[in-house]
Amino acid sequence: MNKVTQIEPALPPVLIRLESLRKSFAAKGGDFHAVRDVTLQIREGDIFGIIGRSGAGKSTLLRLINLLERPDAGSVWFAGRKLGALSRSALREERQSIGMIFQQFNLLANASVFDNVAFPLRIHGRHTRGEVTERVRECLAIVGLADKADSYPAQLSGGQKQRVAIARALASRPSVLLCDEPTSALDAETTRSVLDVLADINRRFGVTIVIVTHELPVVRALCRHVAVMEEGRVVELLPVHALDTANTTLGRELAGLPAEVANA
Repeated sequence: MNKVTQIEPALPPVLIRLESLRKSFAAKGGDFHAVRDVTLQIREGDIFGIIGRSGAGKSTLLRLINLLERPDAGSVWFAGRKLGALSRSALREERQSIGMIFQQFNLLANASVFDNVAFPLRIHGRHTRGEVTERVRECLAIVGLADKADSYPAQLSGGQKQRVAIARALASRPSVLLCDEPTSALDAETTRSVLDVLADINRRFGVTIVIVTHELPVVRALCRHVAVMEEGRVVELLPVHALDTANTTLGRELAGLPAEVANA
């Protein structure tokens, strides 16, 4: 009887590769080493979480991915290109493939929802008015706010503001979304709706998502893989289902935490 050979499915290609990253900041009493020799890779289409205690370096690491913070040492590779070696114009071009979502939404208060979402399309000047209008409407429909185009941020709830921010990040058709504490200012019900939007974007469009959060339920609900950070280092890199058994101080405590890890 012939044996059946089982073929393992091919892994998706690596989209983001971080090599020996270090970042320090001047602080009273000496330098603060926010990121210490971090090496990791994130595959295309993944939803990747970064978790740890306050001061662990999570948000700094996220900002190093698109060079909002420049590393003191090490390199960042995105889609096979070394970002630190690019010219200013080439880096600006590459960043259009990297959307960013912030904790406090960062919307333009005096601009309508439509104009907030249109902003990244207009500043590059490559799109006609009709193309901008069509793309803004598409993005607002994706996040469930098609009826809010003429509203202003002050007229929106916190969850709606964050969904506008997601629509704005999607406008340039990025291949990755970097999310820095996107739900920490939201209540539990609103958090679930925002996570549903992010999961839908990943499922429908294959957008890779990297999310920093201090909320353990967010990691459990959304992510597939997670990096656990302690004192600027990635001390565990594992599937989310194995998070409670991580062989670190944080990992050993996670099972006993009722809802969240300390704020970053």
